[in-house]
Amino acid sequence: MPFEIGCILVRKEEDHYKAFALHPDYFGHNIGMRMTSDYGIQVSRYFRSLKAWMSLKENGVLKYGRLIQQNIDQAHYLAELIQASPELELLSPVVSNVVCFRYHGTGLDDATLNELNSKLPRLLMGSGVAMISDTQLKGRFSLRVAIVNHRSRREDFELLIRQVKQLGSSLLKS
Repeated sequence: MPFEIGCILVRKEEDHYKAFALHPDYFGHNIGMRMTSDYGIQVSRYFRSLKAWMSLKENGVLKYGRLIQQNIDQAHYLAELIQASPELELLSPVVSNVVCFRYHGTGLDDATLNELNSKLPRLLMGSGVAMISDTQLKGRFSLRVAIVNHRSRREDFELLIRQVKQLGSSLLKS
């Protein structure tokens, strides 16, 4: 789906309507007709939902389900690569398409590891290998990989791991 789409599927239209409908006099549409503004926080907006609808009509729900499962499977593969690398540490269980981990040098305290890992996302992006985000998990700086690209391959994750290890090692030496 295009990046700007954010949506939720609601089973009952009436529940959706009750959650957002607001009819002050200044809206001027209290004529018993439901408006798009009755279904969201914005009073006026672009027709972004058309992109989601057209994508679903063209590709089908099953294809999106398969692609989402592919990304989840890739997240588990990435977690396996991390767990097989002594210099990396998986920081949370993988339950979806998101993997949180960090470079873990031997004998370093959490403050030093946080500082070292905080440099990695920018360096990875600068290397052209990957664009990842970060987060804090129980006070530990975490590299956060959210896998959402249907074109991602296992080789991409292998390259990511090699690059994180190389950059982490270089940072330790400097």
